[in-house]
Amino acid sequence: MNGLIGVAVLLAGLTTNGPDVPMGPGPRQACAAQPSDLQAVPEQNAVATLDLKSLENRLRETRAIGFFTKLSLKNQVDDLVGRFRRFHADGRATLEDLRERYNLLFLKVLSLLQDDDPKLFRDITASREAIWDLLADPVKFRNLSKEAKS
Repeated sequence: MNGLIGVAVLLAGLTTNGPDVPMGPGPRQACAAQPSDLQAVPEQNAVATLDLKSLENRLRETRAIGFFTKLSLKNQVDDLVGRFRRFHADGRATLEDLRERYNLLFLKVLSLLQDDDPKLFRDITASREAIWDLLADPVKFRNLSKEAKS
């Protein structure tokens, strides 16, 4: 059940308002995110690339992230998914807090992918806003959870 949601959380973390984020494949250097950089992928591209099952499989199969790192990330994703569930159930967390946690987790994933799997890095980046929309919207999140169960 958490697999699909977990991928969604990982993918959703691409959006950032922070000062330093890696912007693409290349040397592991952070660069300042400019508004034009964050909007470089057209909205229709993000929706077109939103194939969660495919992205989930590619994340599992990539050699850019080691086995134990994937296990650690899964635990962090499960924790964040639980926070989203609680947020949608009773509002104990704030959306700003969830966004910050999700950004940090996803930046970690991007840093692992950027040098060794640039195609997956690019495809995940293109899906950033569509995934966040799925997680932040209570109805879409509930539907995503139902799909993951089936």
